[in-house]
Amino acid sequence: MQPLTDGADLLIGRDGELSRLASWVHDVAAGRGQAVLVDGEPGIGKSALVQAACAVAARAGCQVYRGAGDELGQALPLLPLLDALRVTAAAPDPRRGAIAGLLRGDTAPGKGTDLAATAAEQLITLVDELCQAGPVVLVVDELQWADRATVAVWGRLARSVRQLPLLLIGVLRPVPRRDDLRALRRIVGPAERLRVGRLTEPAALELVAKLAGGKPGDRLERLADGAAGNPLYLTELLDALTRGTCLDVDEAGIAELTGGPIPDSLPEAIADRLDFLSEPTRTVLRTAALLGAGFSVADLTIVAEAELAGLVAALDEARAAGVLMTAGDDLAFRHPLIRQALYDELPPGLRVVWHWAAARALAEAGAPVERVARQLLPSVSDPAPGEPVPAWVVGWLREAAAPLIGQAPEVAVALLRRAVRDGDPATSAVLGCRLADALYRVGDFAEAERVAVRARSRTADPDLLVDLHTTVTQCRGMTGRSAESLAALAAAVDTPGLTARHRARLLVLTARTHRDLGEVDTAAQVATAALAEAPEDHWASGWALHVLSLVAMMRGEWTEALPLFERAMTTASDDPALTDLGLLLRINQAVTFGALDRYPEALAAAERARERADRAGSVVRLAQAQSALGQLLLGSGRWDDAVAEVDVVPDDLKDPSVACCDHGVAAIIHFHRGETEAAHRHLNAAAPCAERIGGRVVESLTLARGHAFEQIGEPDRALATLTSALAGEDEGEGLLGDAVRLAVELGDTATAAGIGARVRAITAGADVPHRQALRWYCQGMTERDAEALLRAADGYRDAGRPLPRAQALEAAAAVFAEAGDRGSARAAFTRALGLFEGLGAQWDVARLRARFRALGIRRGPTVKHRQATHGWDSLTPTETKIAGLVVEGLSNPQIAARLFLSPRTVATHVSHILAKLGAHSRIDIAREATRKAASG
Repeated sequence: MQPLTDGADLLIGRDGELSRLASWVHDVAAGRGQAVLVDGEPGIGKSALVQAACAVAARAGCQVYRGAGDELGQALPLLPLLDALRVTAAAPDPRRGAIAGLLRGDTAPGKGTDLAATAAEQLITLVDELCQAGPVVLVVDELQWADRATVAVWGRLARSVRQLPLLLIGVLRPVPRRDDLRALRRIVGPAERLRVGRLTEPAALELVAKLAGGKPGDRLERLADGAAGNPLYLTELLDALTRGTCLDVDEAGIAELTGGPIPDSLPEAIADRLDFLSEPTRTVLRTAALLGAGFSVADLTIVAEAELAGLVAALDEARAAGVLMTAGDDLAFRHPLIRQALYDELPPGLRVVWHWAAARALAEAGAPVERVARQLLPSVSDPAPGEPVPAWVVGWLREAAAPLIGQAPEVAVALLRRAVRDGDPATSAVLGCRLADALYRVGDFAEAERVAVRARSRTADPDLLVDLHTTVTQCRGMTGRSAESLAALAAAVDTPGLTARHRARLLVLTARTHRDLGEVDTAAQVATAALAEAPEDHWASGWALHVLSLVAMMRGEWTEALPLFERAMTTASDDPALTDLGLLLRINQAVTFGALDRYPEALAAAERARERADRAGSVVRLAQAQSALGQLLLGSGRWDDAVAEVDVVPDDLKDPSVACCDHGVAAIIHFHRGETEAAHRHLNAAAPCAERIGGRVVESLTLARGHAFEQIGEPDRALATLTSALAGEDEGEGLLGDAVRLAVELGDTATAAGIGARVRAITAGADVPHRQALRWYCQGMTERDAEALLRAADGYRDAGRPLPRAQALEAAAAVFAEAGDRGSARAAFTRALGLFEGLGAQWDVARLRARFRALGIRRGPTVKHRQATHGWDSLTPTETKIAGLVVEGLSNPQIAARLFLSPRTVATHVSHILAKLGAHSRIDIAREATRKAASG
C-alpha cells in the first residue's frame, strides 16, 4: 500500500488518520468504492489530510475533483459540485456544457421545471460517466455550508459507491447540526467516518519544534498549551512569533520566547498575519473575500477593477504571506477562517455596498446568474434600512429571473420581493409575474396567488396576463379551489383586443380546469374551441389535444385517444418549449396501450418516454415514465423487472401520488411472493406520501393494503379497504376483481351484486380482452358459473395478464369441485398452479395447495422455483444476466445498451445483486462468480 506523504511534513501526529485514508485510496484505485465523512473542529487539519490523500490518489492514476461549500453560496443549489466537476459553459465535453446550459435556462425542459433537480440528475450521470474512464476521488469540503441539493446528491452517490470506482469524501465540522447532514452520517457507516481530533501533547510539541526550528523551551511550551492541540492555531501562533522576532533558537537548539506582543487567540494570530500585508494587498483580499473561500482570478479581476500589474503583485504578496494558495486554475484562502477575518473587517453597511458593486461588475461582464445572485443575497438578508434596490438590479432581474427561478427559486423570491417593492409600476408587473411563479415553485400557493392577482390588475400585456392566469389557476388547483378560476378565465377570454393566440391559451387553461373538476364534456368542448381559435399556435394546439386525449381516457374511449396522441406529439415535436408536453403525451400513450392490452406497444412506448425524459433531464416525467413502466410490468407478469423499476428514482424526487403507486406495485408483488416483511416496508414508505395526497385513490396502494389484511386473516377489512376506494364513480376499475372475490368468499351478496352491476356498466360494449374477462369473472364468481370463469381466464390470457388469469382458473377449479366435477377441477387447479409458480407467487401457491388438498386434489412435485433470498440462487433471471455482463467488465451504460434498459434500471439491478451476494463492489461480483464456477 502506498503511504501518504504529500504535506505530511506538517501532518504530525496523524499516522492513524493517514493510514485510514491510505487504505481508502488503495481500495478505490483497485476499483472498490467508498463513501467517507471526515469531521472535526475548524483548524484541526481535516482539509490538509484530505489534500494529502488526493495527491496520492492522483499519482495512483485516479481522477481527483474537489469543491467546497461556503456560507455565501449555500442558498444557491449545487455550486460545490459544479465547481468540483468543472461544469462550465466552456467545458469541452457535451455533458458538462449541457448542464451549464440547463442552469442558464438555455435548455429548460419546460415551464415549471425544477432546474436544480434536473441538474442534480445530470451531475449523477456525469459522475457515473467519469467512473467508467477510471477511479474517481470526489471531495466536497466544508460540507456543513453546502446547499441541500448538494447534500442530497452526495447522499445518492454514497448509496451507489459499491457499484463504482468512486471514493466520495465529505469534509465537515460538527456544527451546524443539520438534519440532512445527520442523514449522511446514517448512510455512511461508523467504519467510514474519520473523526479528526486535537493533537496529543507530544504531537503538538513535535509540531511546534518543527515550526520553530528547535525544541520548545518552558515558556514556549506553556504558550503552545493554550492552542489546545489545534494545528492551525499552532501554525499561526508560531508564524506570528517569527514575524515579530519574538522567538529565538539558542546554540543548544532550544526555541524560546524573547518578549514582545504574543497573540492570545487564533483570530489574533490570523490578524497578526494580515497586519504584515500592504494596504493595497489587503484591499484586493477584502474584495476576494466577497467572492468566497475560493474564487477565480477572472472574477476577481472583474470585481476589483484594478490594473492587472497591481493585482498580480497583490496576489503574489498574499501567496508569499501564506494567505492564498493555488486551487487548480483558481485561488483560495489558505483557510476559511482567514477569509472570514478579512470579510469581518468590513462594516455591515459598507459590506452591502461592496456586494452591490461586485454584483454589478459581474452582471455587466455577463457572468452566470448564480454568481451575480451570490453577491446580491447579502444585501437581501442584511439590507441597509430603507435602501432601495438599485435600478440596474431591477433591470438585470427582468432578464435573469426566469433561469434563476428554475435553478434557485428561494433565492429568486428573496431578490424579487425587494425589486417588486422598489420598481416602477410597469416593471413591478413584470417582476410580480416572475415573483408569483417563484412563490408557486417553493410551495407558497397563497402568497403566489395574491402576488399574481395584484400583478394582473396592473398590466394589460397579454403575454403577462396569460402567465399570471396560469399561476393563479395552478395555485387554486393545488388548494382544491379550481372552480374559482373559471369566472376570471371567462372574463379574460373576452378582453377586448386580445389576439387569437392569447384567447386560445386562455381557453386551454379553462379546458384543463374543467377537466380537473371532472367536467369532461365541458372540457372537451372548450378544448375543441381552443384548437379552432389558433391552430397555428403549437402551444395552444398541443395542450388542447392533450386535454382531448385525457377526456377520451376518462371516458374509457382508449382507442379514440390514440390518434389524439399522435396529432399532439407531432405538434409538440417541432417546438422545444413543448418538450415537457411531448414527454407527458408519450407516458399517457403507453398507459393507453396498456389499457387496450397491447402490452408490447405499451412497454415500448413507456421505455421511449423514459429514455427521452432521462435525456431531457426531466425528473418529474422520468418518475412518471418509470411508474407507468412498473405498472405495465406488473400487469404483464414481469415482476422482477417491475420491482427494479420502483427503486430507480428516489421518493423525494417523485410526485407523492407516483411514489404511492410505485410502492403499491412493489408491495403487491412482495405479498404474492410471500415476502411479507418487504411488502410492509413499501407500505410504510408510502404512508407519508399518502398523507400528502389526502383522499386521492391510488389503486396499486389500495390493493396492497387489502392484501395486507388478507394475509393476517382479516378478509372483511380487506374488502372494506377496497369498497371504500370504490366510492367514487370513476375510480378503482383495477380493484373490482379482488373486491368481488372477497365479497363472494365472505358471503356478502349485496356488495357482490353492487360490484357486479358496476362491472356490467363499465364493460358494456367493451371489446378489450381484459374488460370482457372482468365481466365474465364477476358473473362467474357471483353465479358460481365455472364456464364463465374459464372464459374469463381465456380473456385474461388474450390480454397478456397472467395473475388474474391464474385467479380465474383457481375460482373455476373451486366451482368445479363444489359441483363434484373433480376432473375439471384438477385441470383448472393444475393450470392455475403453473401460472402462480411461474410468477413466483408463493403466497398463492401455498393457499391454492392448502385449499385443494382438503378436497383431495393435488399435483406432484414440479420444477423447483427460486426461493432463496441470498446467494446466486436468489438472483432473478434479469439479475443473473446483468451479473454475467458485470463479470465481463461492462459498465452500467454498456449493459443498458446491450439489454435495452436504462442505466438507472441497470444500477438498481446491480444494487440488488450486491445485496443478495453480500458483495461490496463490482469486483467482488466477479470474484464470487469465479468462486462459484470453481465449486462446480
